[in-house]
Order: sequence, then C-alpha cells, then structure tokens
Amino acid sequence: MIDESGSALPANGVPAEQVLAEIRSLREADRPTHGGRLFAYVYDPAVAGLDELTAAAYAESAHVNGLDPTAFPSLLAMENALVGAAARVLGGGPGTSAPEVVGSVTSGGTESLILAVKAARDARPEITAARIVVPSSAHAAFAKAAHYLRVALDTVPVDPATLRPSVADVAAAIGPETVLVVCSAPSYAHGVVDPVAEIAETAAAAGVRCHVDACFGGWTLPYLRRLGVDVPAFDFAVAGVTSISVDLHKYAYAPKGVSVLLHRDAGLRAPQYFAYADWPGYTMVNPVISSTRSGGPIAAAYATLRHLGDDGYLELARRTRDAVRVLADAVRGVDGLRLVAEPESTVVCLTSTDPALDLFVLVDELTARGWHTQPQLAYAGLPRSVHLTVTAAVAPRVAEFGPALAEAAVAARAAGPVVLPPELLALAGSLTPQALTPELVAGLAEGLGLAGRAGPPDRMAVVNTLLDAAPVRLRERLLVEFVGLLQRPTW
Repeated sequence: MIDESGSALPANGVPAEQVLAEIRSLREADRPTHGGRLFAYVYDPAVAGLDELTAAAYAESAHVNGLDPTAFPSLLAMENALVGAAARVLGGGPGTSAPEVVGSVTSGGTESLILAVKAARDARPEITAARIVVPSSAHAAFAKAAHYLRVALDTVPVDPATLRPSVADVAAAIGPETVLVVCSAPSYAHGVVDPVAEIAETAAAAGVRCHVDACFGGWTLPYLRRLGVDVPAFDFAVAGVTSISVDLHKYAYAPKGVSVLLHRDAGLRAPQYFAYADWPGYTMVNPVISSTRSGGPIAAAYATLRHLGDDGYLELARRTRDAVRVLADAVRGVDGLRLVAEPESTVVCLTSTDPALDLFVLVDELTARGWHTQPQLAYAGLPRSVHLTVTAAVAPRVAEFGPALAEAAVAARAAGPVVLPPELLALAGSLTPQALTPELVAGLAEGLGLAGRAGPPDRMAVVNTLLDAAPVRLRERLLVEFVGLLQRPTW
C-alpha cells in the first residue's frame, strides 16, 4: 500500500521491491487486462510470452528519444519498418496503386486524427475558416481535433437502420471551406464500415482530402477479408483515400500507445510537420505533436509485429471472428435483447427491446459476474447500447458468456429499471451547462455516490441514467465535473 502520507514523493526513498508491491496492490482495483473478460480499452491476443517480449523490448529503448532521428537511428529504422508494415496491410507500397505511401508513428489514435486534420487544414492556408465533414458516428477525437485546431465540425447524421452516413448527405455538407472528409472503417460504437469508396469519390470530385479512420479496425479488416468476410473497399486501393490511421496498440496487439498515420504520398504529409528555427536553441522539426518521444512503445510494437508475423495475425483474426459469432448468437438467445447491427468486424453491439430490461443495470450485473462491457448513451434517435470489443483472448472464454448474459438479464429484470426522482429528471432536462454551480455538482455527486470516494462507484447504472437523460452539452459538462471529482491530488 501507499505509505501513510499517500505521497509519491516520500521524505526518504523506498526500496525497489516495496515500490513494485505498492503498484501491484493498486493494480488489484483495476479491470483485468488479460483473460478475455474485458470488452473495452485493452487488446489481448492471449499469446504466451508476448508480454515478456514487449516489456524487454520496451526496456531496451525506453530512454531513446525520438526527438532527433540522427542521434538515434535505431528508432528511425523501427518507425520506418512499422510504417511500411501498416502501409502494406492497408493496400499501399510497391506494386500497389499507392506505391508512395509515407507515414508517422504517433502515440495513439487521437494524435493520429488530430494530425490528419492539421495536415488537411495547413495544406489550404488560403482558407481562413476551415471545416471538416464527419459522420455523427465518427470517433469523438475528430471533435477534439476541431476544438484544438479551431476547425469547424460539420456533422452528417447516420441512418438509424444502417448506422452509416448517406453519400448524398456527405456531398451536400461539402462546401468551399471544407478541407477534409472523414470515413470510419469501422465506426467504433457499432462496428460498421462507412461507404468509403463512394464518399472518397465524392470528396475527390470536390478537390477535398478524404481520411479513413481505421484506428479501430485497420489491422483486422484486411485479415478478415482474407478469411472470407465480405469487407468493403476502404484502404489505399480506393483512389480518393488520401490518408488512413491505424492503431497498433489495438488489433496489432502492441502495448500502448502506438498508432500509425499514413498518407498516400509525401506531399500530402508535408503540412503535418512542425519546424521552427527562429530561436537560438536547437532547430526543431517534429512530424507529430510530441517533441520528446520515448522509444519504448515503438520498440515494443516492432517486437510485437516481428514476433507474431502475418500468419500469426491471420490466425488471431480467425479466432476473433469465431468469438464474435458466438457472442452474437448469445445476444440473439436472450429475450428482450437484440443486436444493434449484424457484426461486420470485431464489435458486438446490443440494445434492449424490453422496457423492464434496463441496459445500464445489465452492464452492472455483467460486471458483478466478472464481465466488463462498455455502456453507450442514447444519441440522436439511436438507442442506448452496450459495446463489446472482441479480441482473440475472448475465444477461450466465449462459451461462458451466453449463460452469464442470460443470468445478468434475469437479475436486471428482477432489479428493475433505474428510476430517477422526477425533480432530478426535470433538472437534467432544463439545466444549462452554465448554470451548473459547484454546489449543484456537489449535491448531484452526493446523491449519485460519487462524493468522497477514492475511485468510481461499483455500480454505474444511476450515473449512466442521469447522463442519458441530459442533453448532449450538459452531459459533457457533467462528465467533466464528475471525473474532476475523482482526479484529486494526494498530498
């Protein structure tokens, strides 16, 4: 345990083994990162020895700095190798229709998406109020990019049945100030692939870049296609696609955080860079947002790809595909539940058709049984849902999920739906973010069991129900305030 002061900086140094014991003790409260029972946030291939290999590779390069590739050519070599591998998987490189693909290794999908937006914006300096067109199902990181870079976000709704944007709606949203059009392959929330070929053609006709966010599925869709899954065209084989992002710390199963941002050619990538020489210090040139970068994640990703190989990834995709099918059947087998979309990739997304079966209570009941899923709030006519990110590690445990889901559904029905007090519901429906005072937040936190805690509550159904009842802008403010209550310094 942490010592009595609770400080990370004790008056006297602590022996190494005690420090490690403290970290192990803290980790006991975490969701399990291995074992196939966590359907979000982590990606586990269940390959024996891979953790030890990547930890060793990370340690070899942990203190190498990616700031200057001339000082550390080992990191440059590994980064170029990762970019080349990603390009090959995604339809680029020698012998393809996109032979000049280039790229950069970033810290994760959000950084890759921010840089894709930056490159598109900075390529059009004559546009003073740049805009990007995204489906409403696009990852929230595009909204973050728009916020950080002061680019306007034009959101196109998705069809409530297909969960995809209409190509006609995308075309209508493109204007003279549009610098980038976005597609998902697949969308994170529901796991469906947007009509990339048609949208990319529309963007190209308008003279606008088209980015495919394949952070989530870019490393699985090509392998699923080789296994016979009907995967639509989405990569550099599509002429109008100008850039693609893919996270290696997802289905390439590398440790966090490593993503790759690819561009069809070097000219498209050039505006991504930041260079500065107007000061007396070292000349700065950065391909990504960070200047100093640890070589640890890059070396660990390099080791992962080298160790698993193309045949290894094909087998992991096969296991994942089979697990998805069993999980989808489990959902179909429970009265009152249905799939939001037929699985196309590595996502199983379900919702409730029975008012007596509260999805947020179901999530808590699954958690109590050791299965950790991801609740998603209702949005723009789309129902609240439960998201399962399926990895290869799920395959050995997948037969256990069906009975657990059925038991959790019975328990959720017995518990009944969450019922918020009428006055709280009225408040959630009428309160503006600006009117959310510290006193009001404290009262809400007290009522929701968030006050005075060292961590989140064991059951989140009441919190999720309140968020679900609130308008989007109020949801955002409540999330900031609630997480702010959890993130307090230990003195």
